[in-house]
Amino acid sequence: MKIVVTGGAGFIGSHVVDRLMASGADVVVLDNLSSGSLKFIEPHLRRENFEFHKVDLATSASDITPLLDGADEVWHLAANPDVRVGVERPEVHFKHNIVATYNVLEAMRRNDVRRIVFTSTSTVYGEATQLPTPEDYGPLIPISLYGASKLACEALISAYAHTFDMQAWIYRFANVVGRRSTHGVIFDFIKKLQANPRELEILGDGNQTKSYIYIDDCVEAMFFGLKASEVVNVLNIGTEDQVTVRRIAEIVCEELGLVGGKMPEFRFTGGRRGWRGDVPLMLLDISKLKNLGWRPRHNSEEAVRRATRDLLEELKLQRR
Repeated sequence: MKIVVTGGAGFIGSHVVDRLMASGADVVVLDNLSSGSLKFIEPHLRRENFEFHKVDLATSASDITPLLDGADEVWHLAANPDVRVGVERPEVHFKHNIVATYNVLEAMRRNDVRRIVFTSTSTVYGEATQLPTPEDYGPLIPISLYGASKLACEALISAYAHTFDMQAWIYRFANVVGRRSTHGVIFDFIKKLQANPRELEILGDGNQTKSYIYIDDCVEAMFFGLKASEVVNVLNIGTEDQVTVRRIAEIVCEELGLVGGKMPEFRFTGGRRGWRGDVPLMLLDISKLKNLGWRPRHNSEEAVRRATRDLLEELKLQRR
């Protein structure tokens, strides 16, 4: 089976590639390396059943069409992962999320590739009034450009699936954390404390309360979700609990050994949101995946602690 993974050198994508390579599939990775890294997929680079192409999916469908020749399935994970960048550079999410997804779908249509797996986000729900939020919640009114771009991608995928006899799996993620992550609240806290262990700036009031899922649980859920058999399958992936940003800061400090008299001063920027478009409360209803037989192994706090340890090891930082 030949599987194309866009964004396969990125945080989540590289873990998906590991799983696909372990299954014996022929894997083709397309990535522009803007947020990914070849070191994440280095063990596979010289294997006969693996190809890597550095390519910008947002250029044109014609450029990537030959790379999908003979493919059975596309895992479309490529996107700009930084939610906050949309405030200063709105074109980034439009180009690298919406345009790139259109080009991938066109390349699939031209090569008669019928299966697509897409990574979406909880931010498509906006500020949901129903928590936990199920997949059929509506209307969907995202408040970030990132969420809006992902919702647009979902609509394109659904339309292509119904128009061109494709099948799609759309996964709406909670916050995914773990090894190889290069952005997000845990990564930011570690970097800030590395620069100044006496003070930690926390965006917002620290009471933002969300669900966090460990990368291994997330990837397992993605493969489990393939059991769903509708034309378009929309599935939430997350945990059944939440953790506050303040508690995440405390966990990072604990793992760095900054406790007791060494505890830094927390300095909050204020307001309910960490940035424009930030959703302060998020918890997904994962009943659909649970009914397929999947369960997360780690709750939100466990995911955060494991991810913190992963990143400290990768950054080669020692407890103080």
